[in-house]
Amino acid sequence: MSEVGCCIAGGGPAGMMLGLLLARQGVEVMVLEKHGDFLRDFRGDTVHPSTLRLLDELGLADEFLQLPHQEVTRLGVTTDDGTYVLADFGRLPGKFSFLAFVPQWDFLDFLADRARRLPNFHLLMNAEAVGLLREDGQVIGARYRIPDGGEQEVRAPLTVAADGRNSVLRVDAGSRLREFGAPMDVLWFRLSKGPEESSPSFGGAGRITRGRMLVRLDRGDYWQCAYLVPKGGYAALQEAGLESFRTDLARLLPDGAALEALRSWDDVRVLSVRVDRLPRWHQPGLLFIGDAAHAMSPIGGVGINLAVQDAAAAARLLAAPLRSGVVPPRRLGRVRLRRLLPTVVTQLVQRQIQTRMVSRILAGDRPIGTPRLLRLLDRHPVLQGLPARAIGMGVLPEHAARPLPAGAGPRP
Repeated sequence: MSEVGCCIAGGGPAGMMLGLLLARQGVEVMVLEKHGDFLRDFRGDTVHPSTLRLLDELGLADEFLQLPHQEVTRLGVTTDDGTYVLADFGRLPGKFSFLAFVPQWDFLDFLADRARRLPNFHLLMNAEAVGLLREDGQVIGARYRIPDGGEQEVRAPLTVAADGRNSVLRVDAGSRLREFGAPMDVLWFRLSKGPEESSPSFGGAGRITRGRMLVRLDRGDYWQCAYLVPKGGYAALQEAGLESFRTDLARLLPDGAALEALRSWDDVRVLSVRVDRLPRWHQPGLLFIGDAAHAMSPIGGVGINLAVQDAAAAARLLAAPLRSGVVPPRRLGRVRLRRLLPTVVTQLVQRQIQTRMVSRILAGDRPIGTPRLLRLLDRHPVLQGLPARAIGMGVLPEHAARPLPAGAGPRP
């Protein structure tokens, strides 16, 4: 059995960032990651200005941006009437006036590498959290399973469930979600760039028409595509056949677009979209953050960055009590209080977009005109900075904690 200051279940953006931040603040940390690497079928890869600013405060932004990446300054939408700019990140103040597109496994590998340089950070790969340890009504750690090693235990004054929207620890804790529903699922796949295709002046391109919606993200030599279907609609597409799906895509793509990369349904991944959140994010000795506390819609690509912001707030509020070895429940509750407004506002906006725009588009029962908002932004480009601010920085962006006080260190 191991004993640390904080046990974190889940090596995604929330868990890895929290582990790094707490270790920098002198807390003995163990992160449990159930996979042997960070590769996933579906991983969002937008790193927003709020996250880049946080990395910069840690002195890591310049190193991070040395990784292969795309810098996107504008996002646009193409309707049947033409192409419109939705958000211009070049209008944001500060040094990070762009979105950075980096494969999420590279982002997580980067965080893990920097965290491993700290002597009080421990990352266990192939270690799947399977349950909680309890004593006298309080969570005192977690149980995890390793290949050929059976179940192991780790004890800690605080266990953080950052194990995603299907959180095992949340189920074990008996926490119930408030679910808001979603009208769509997302099909995620790659398309090669056609020989006559050139990149648009913006790196993210949405295409909407009657009954269909496609988002393409420029990855240099290929397009990462998200095709929206009605909730549960993937089975109907499969029944109609791959060739029918390719024909539908061809109607949404410019002439010369290459579809050869889409050879079978194995090339398509399905994201079941959910929007939910926990009414209560903590129990004595246990805290939920990231998707384990609130699953976000992929609209705006903000889920990763909200998870990172959760981690930054938790590290700032909890590092000092963790160094003392005692984390009062009231202090855990402050993490939710800090992060509740960004979560509620973001989910409210996503739900409104889903109801007022996405549902109507996918219904296919009426012609789709250009939304008034896009026309307004086109007439007054200065307003394009407002959605850029909402997407890129969000509500209440967090800052890194102050440097560790002199003489402070891991709990004995």
